[in-house]
Amino acid sequence: MKKIFFTLLMMLVCVMTASAQAQIKFEKTVHNFGQFSEANAKQSCVFTFTNAGDKPLVINQAVASCGCTAPTYTKTPVLPGEKGELKIVYNGAGRFPGHFKKTITVRTNGTPEVVRLYIEGDMTETKK
Repeated sequence: MKKIFFTLLMMLVCVMTASAQAQIKFEKTVHNFGQFSEANAKQSCVFTFTNAGDKPLVINQAVASCGCTAPTYTKTPVLPGEKGELKIVYNGAGRFPGHFKKTITVRTNGTPEVVRLYIEGDMTETKK
């Protein structure tokens, strides 16, 4: 009887531990810079997220699809209910004018493990 009780208790602890985790929720996953001149080629935006889980959230990695896009993010664990930021800088200098769409892949210790953020815009040619 003690073995059965102990086994059930251990299973309950495992289930409760497995269900407790971090959860990332972004306020938005797409940012459109709109139209801007190549004379003002450097554009930036901030994606704000909340840890909606019950364990600390850690961003392990944020990788852009192109070298013209640089993400920086909150490096410290984000406690449950707290907010963090992921800043994106797009530098269109030396790029062809026109429409662009870039992806930033964010990897976390929570759910979902991978989130994709998108930036887009239209860089217009500077008249000479």
